Order: sequence, then C-alpha cells, then structure tokens
Amino acid sequence: MPGGKYCPAGCVCDDTVIRCSGKKLKEFPQGLPMDITELYLDNNEIEIIPPQVLNKIDLSNNKIMVLENDTFFNLSQLSTLILSYNKLQCLEATAFHGLKSLRILSLHGNDLSTLPKLAFQDLTSLTHIALGSNSLYCDCMMHWFADLIKKNYIESGIARCSGPKSLRNQLILTTPTHDFVCLAKCDACVLNPCENNGRCVPLPRRNFKCVCVPGFHGDTCHDVVDACYGDPCLNGATCKILEKGRFSCYCIKGFEGDRCETNIDDCIGNQCQNNATCLDLINDYKCTCPPGYTGIKLIDYCSKSLNPCENGATCVAEKHSYRCLCAPGYSGVNCTEDNNDCLNNLCKNGATCKDGINGYSCLCSPGFSGIYCEMPSMDNALYPKTSPCHHHDCRNGFCFQPDNAVDYRCQCIPGYGGEKCDKLYSVTFENFDNYVILRPLVMRPTVNITFTIMTEQSRGVVLYYGDDAHLAVELFERRVKISYYVGNYPASIMYSFTEVNDGSPHKIQLLSTGKNLTMTIDHWKPSTILNNGMIDYMDVPMDTPLYVGGLPKNYYSASCFVVLYSLMMLFSLGCIKDLYINSKIYDFQTSESPLKIVPGCAAFEDPCRKNKCTENGECKPVLSSLSYVCECHSGYKGQYCDERIKKCVKKRYREHLSENGCVSKKPIKNAKCDGYCGINCTCRASKMRSRKIGLICADKSKKYKTVNIIRKCSCSDEL
Repeated sequence: MPGGKYCPAGCVCDDTVIRCSGKKLKEFPQGLPMDITELYLDNNEIEIIPPQVLNKIDLSNNKIMVLENDTFFNLSQLSTLILSYNKLQCLEATAFHGLKSLRILSLHGNDLSTLPKLAFQDLTSLTHIALGSNSLYCDCMMHWFADLIKKNYIESGIARCSGPKSLRNQLILTTPTHDFVCLAKCDACVLNPCENNGRCVPLPRRNFKCVCVPGFHGDTCHDVVDACYGDPCLNGATCKILEKGRFSCYCIKGFEGDRCETNIDDCIGNQCQNNATCLDLINDYKCTCPPGYTGIKLIDYCSKSLNPCENGATCVAEKHSYRCLCAPGYSGVNCTEDNNDCLNNLCKNGATCKDGINGYSCLCSPGFSGIYCEMPSMDNALYPKTSPCHHHDCRNGFCFQPDNAVDYRCQCIPGYGGEKCDKLYSVTFENFDNYVILRPLVMRPTVNITFTIMTEQSRGVVLYYGDDAHLAVELFERRVKISYYVGNYPASIMYSFTEVNDGSPHKIQLLSTGKNLTMTIDHWKPSTILNNGMIDYMDVPMDTPLYVGGLPKNYYSASCFVVLYSLMMLFSLGCIKDLYINSKIYDFQTSESPLKIVPGCAAFEDPCRKNKCTENGECKPVLSSLSYVCECHSGYKGQYCDERIKKCVKKRYREHLSENGCVSKKPIKNAKCDGYCGINCTCRASKMRSRKIGLICADKSKKYKTVNIIRKCSCSDEL
C-alpha cells in the first residue's frame, strides 16, 4: 500500500480506500488500518460485521441475515452504507445506533418485512434510502416509515408492499398512511382463534364467531360433542366423562342426585321458633315468622327463584303471601289451568270445537266450511250432477276428475293423505303444551322409528317413552340428543353431529336393537350407543304410552325429571311428518290424546318462507314443486331480481322556460334521459339540436335564449 501502510491479502488499496470485492471472504479482513475511509466488501460470503471507523462500506451481495444491536456503533463518520442483495430478514432495535452522519443507506434486494422505528432514531442525516425488492408488510408497524418518506422524500418511490392483501404491490410512498393498520387490531380472526378446523367469521367491535365442523362446539370449537355436551349437570355441578357415552355429576354443597337436581332439605333439624315456617334455601334455610314475631327477613314469593305464577302471569306480592294475575286464557291460583274456551262455542252443523289459548277453532263436518262451519260446502254448486265429484267422500281435500278418467280423485290439504284424505300424516306443535300420545312401543326384538322434523327451536321434546328405563329424544342446543337407558346404570347419552333447527326438513331414523341404539340423520354417518351391561332390553309397564312433540304439564315425576333434566316446557317443537314405526306410517288422528296440534307443516313448507328474492321483486310460490320464483319489479331482472335492466329512454315533457323573471310564451317541448346503463356508463343525450326560444319579461321587453332540445338518449361511458 502506498506510504507503507498494511494492505490485506488479495485486496487492492489506494490511500484510504480498500477494495476487497469478490474475494470469497467469509469474514472481515484482519489488521485494517484505522484511517481508512472506504471499504468495498461486495460479492463475498461475509455473515458477521465487526465495528470499524469508515466513511463508506459496500457489503452488497453477501449472506448477512441479521443486523445485531450496535453493529456500526463506532462508525460515527460513516456516510454511505450499502447492504443490498444480502439475506437480511431482521434489523434489531439499535442496529444503526451511532450512524448520525449516514446519508445513503441501501437495503435493496433483501427479505425484510418490517423496519423498527428505534433502529432509525440516530439516522438524522439520511437523505436517501433504497428498499426495493423486499417483502415489506405494510401494517401499523410501518406507519411511521410511510409518514417519514412522505415528509422527507428520502425514498424514490420504488419500495412496494407485499402484504397485507389489500395493499399488495402498492407503492409505500403513494399509499395513504391511514391504510397502514394492524389487522390484529381490527380483525379478530387474524389470529385464527377457532380450533379443530372451525371457520372464523369476524364480527363488529373486534368480536368473532366460530362455525364448528360436525363433532365440535363451543366459542372456539374447542369442545368435543360428548356425553357432557350442553352441561347436563344442574346447579353448578361439574360433569365428568365416563366410558361408553356416560357421565357423572359432582355436586356443589347443597345439592344431590344423579344430575345434582335435588336441593338438600336444610330445614331438617332447623332452629325456627314460635311456629315459624322453615324455608329451604341452597345449603341454608330461612324462618318465616308468624304475626307478632320477627326474624331475619320476610319471604319474597315473587322473586325470580320462587315465583309460583305460570304461563306468563304477573306475580303481586302481598303482606304474607302472593297473588297471580293470569294472562288471558288461564285461571287458577298459580294460573296453571287452561280455560276451556269451547264451553260457549259457536260451532255449527256438528263441527268439533278445538280449544286454544284464549280462543278456539271449529273443525267442520264434511260438507260445511267457514269460521264457525256455518256455510254449506260449494261442492253441489261447483260440480254438475253428472260429475263423479257430485257425491264424493274426500274428507280433508277437494275432489277433481282427471282428464279422460271415469272416477274422481282427492287432492288433500296440507298434512293429510290417503286415498280419501282421511289420514293425518304431518302436524305442527304451535304451543309449548302441544303433544300427542301414541300406543305403547314393542321394544323386542327391535324397533325402528323414522320421522321427519322441521323446527327452528333450540330445545324441545321430540319423543319420550318410558319412565325410569327410557328412550328420550330431545332438541338440545340445536342438536338432537338421545338418552337411552335399559337399566344398565347410568343412562347413555348421544348427540347429533349436525344442528337441525334451521327450519328445513331433517329425516331422523332410530334403530333400537336390545341395549344398543343407532341414530341416522339425513345423509350423515350413523351414530351408535353400545352398551355392555347385563340387561339386554328396556322393560316398562305395558300401558306406558309414547309421547310425541311434548309432555303433559304435570308429567315430571321424580324419576322422569332426572332423565329430562334439560327440557324447558316453554318451547314448542315445530313440525313432525311421516312418522313410521317399524315401517308402518302413523295416522296422528288415531292418537289417544286430544289433538292440541295443527294439521300440516304449512309454516315450514311455504316455499317463500326463506326466499332469496331481493327487495326489487316479490316471491311467488310454485306449489306443484314446492319451490318459488321471483317476480321482478319494473327495471329489474335475474333469478332473484338482483340485476338492473340496462335501459336508457327519452322521457318527453312540456314546461315554460324562464330566466331572471322572463318566461316563454308557450310551454317548450323537450325531454330528459332516464334509465340505468351499468356501473361505468350513464344514460345521457346522444343527439340534440339547438333552438332559440323567445322570452317575455315583466316590462314587456323580449329576449332570446338558446336551449338544447334532446332528440335521442343512449348509454355512454364518457365522463
């Protein structure tokens, strides 16, 4: 080196400039003079940088992956730093600490995704930075940098965002800084909170909802649908999974029973005095004092936990008692009795009165119709005497004679079937106390129960048979829940993988073979309860009925309550149709109970019930196919009336032309363009002619104004 200074082996030295480019160096040269100002180390294989006193360093085309804290701390005079085409992925917080004289920084062609603001704190002299060809993720962590280059223009408009998706390939220099936001602060789904392949749906205010795959449930799809699904243990108890679809409940203090359903009577051995009444609480009790005595406090009969009034009644607290104000249609001390509204009914012509809640309806005899069955049937007027329908016996439908047919046929109203429409095959349970009672089941050797259900409820009774030994089918938390107990304690519990309360028809098949039971819903894979206990068959009294759609109000015996721990009697089930027991369809008219039901599933089978027609059209049912069509309003088309018709028309009008108090003598014929031409086009005049119009002013003077008369309108994409 000139002047006798040391020059590293293989390098070219010129005064204070050392060039070691392309020498395949794996580390910094040793023994560098302290007074060098420029060092060129590009196109080498260097991975670590030691501190030096330099003005310029070229480290391009190396393999540097990380710039550690204080890497250039001693290079306070460095003005140019070239780190392009390395493998940089990370800048530590104080990587550029001390570089207060640095003016040019090249980080081009690396793999940086973000720039820590603290690392640039000392770069107060920076005039140019090269950041192109990096994987910069433009979220809130890059907001400061976007502000900086817009203020000082130190980046020439080459660096682009690689993410997020909304900013991909956009220039950092020209992208509005308010777009640099962190998705995790706005989109709760960015962290993938849903487990077990659940799908995350973002909601407002950084909330989210997980749509679970079959077999899982819970806020994050963490929980498996097992015997403890739906918290079967009552009163704060803990549910523990046992083998073969069973569970056990661990009660808190004050409760006992299989489901912890029994509040232990703490009044046993109570210390209430002076003939006071003991009131059992949870793990405690209270004394209700007689007149003349005092205690801790009086009983609030109308409290949420004690309110005895039922069926929507209002509880009114009295001095030492309560009073129930019943809702219309109910009576009794606690409003538990459904008033018989049929006592003074107006049904005519042999009609049957059907009691309802605060009302009734008339089931007409053949040949009559009307609200009170007061009108004779129109059959005799509709059908000529020569028609086979003149003396038809269609029970719940109307008679018609097909073309080229000799005899007539019956077209049944919804819910009914059979040759004469005399069979009731589908029913709707509108009120919470609606149910039907069927004949006892024969459980040996097998029993096959198949039916279709349509409901929007999340809870309700579907089927119940037995008492202690039982088969219970419920809706629970939108799924089908089976409790099956032949006597091998405890009962086995099974839930459907899929939810069924979407209002659509779901076919359910239950096959009982001794102590084992299989459930199949629609096309889903069957679920099976396998029981290895000693008892093979469910034995119940011979006169035990099968309940469908609900249970009587007072059915909750001690043993039954343990089974149906989850049911709430305030839920109506919905609709059940095509009930088969051992391949034989059931006629609901043969039920052994009064039918508190509505024939058919009209509420669920209306094709327009869940139609997709937009507000630009109206749903019209096609009853022959149980489908619907959307009849579009003027100006719209498409299957759901969601497409505007592109049409540009000329609408003529006549009006006086006025300007500054001067008015034309006669109305002027003109037109305006009106219509829809699509997103990027407008309806406008495509042909006009000019016309000079005379205006008469208030002082009788006359002036002229030239106006454009529209002759033709068409769609145009001109701005």
